Amino acid sequence: MIVLYETAAAHTNAGFIEELNRFAVADLLVWDDWSDEGLESLASQLKGQFVLFRVRRPHASRFLEDRGVRLINRAEVNRVANDKWQSFQLFQLLGLPAIPTYRAALEYPCIAKTEDGHGGVHVWLLESEQDMPAVDVPLLYQPVVPHLADVRAYVIGTEIVGAVKRSAQNGFKANFSLGASVERFELTAVQRMDVEKIAKALHSDYIGVDFLLLDDGRHLFNELEDPVGARAFYQTHDDNIAQLLMQHIAKLEKEYPFREPDLS
Repeated sequence: MIVLYETAAAHTNAGFIEELNRFAVADLLVWDDWSDEGLESLASQLKGQFVLFRVRRPHASRFLEDRGVRLINRAEVNRVANDKWQSFQLFQLLGLPAIPTYRAALEYPCIAKTEDGHGGVHVWLLESEQDMPAVDVPLLYQPVVPHLADVRAYVIGTEIVGAVKRSAQNGFKANFSLGASVERFELTAVQRMDVEKIAKALHSDYIGVDFLLLDDGRHLFNELEDPVGARAFYQTHDDNIAQLLMQHIAKLEKEYPFREPDLS
């Protein structure tokens, strides 16, 4: 199996890559050339192989998949998870509670974010129109929703392997990479059912599902993460998510090109 990263991300995730190799052979391939020529070269190297695709590149994932590369996650997961508008539409299609999301600011204060941002970057709290960021990409807008914390559920296949509650220390961003405090979180039966519904709809292999935890116990889905980082998971769980992921991939390789039917 190949593990594909961009250079900067490979350095950041060196520990996780090392963990993957504790449980199976996972050859690291670092790639940064996403031009047409670069993709053709990459596709020729990867054709027919299983690739753990740890890159936020929907166009590249589709290009590779169309040329016979078996991606984990598949290209459609990469596309939906890296487009917040597409993620919101998925939540709506599945009839799940989600933060209302718009293409224009309807009122202030509100939250503005780019469609493809991640890790808490390119997210702004706007008190008025004068706070609009000077960016040349379309933005999405959400109301400011009072909440207790942000929760991320980690899902491998259709199994929820753990969840983490993240609480902002400063400001409004509850991202572990930005200094949020984290603790293990036990999902309610309703939360588990909703998260599983998302994973089944996407036919995903390894994703993070984020939602806001409201003070009355309800939840509102916010975003999806592919590729999803596991630092907060390791801080709060005894299980090794790299081991769980490699066990899942070994099962996929054994069954390829078929998947076991979902009998739930």
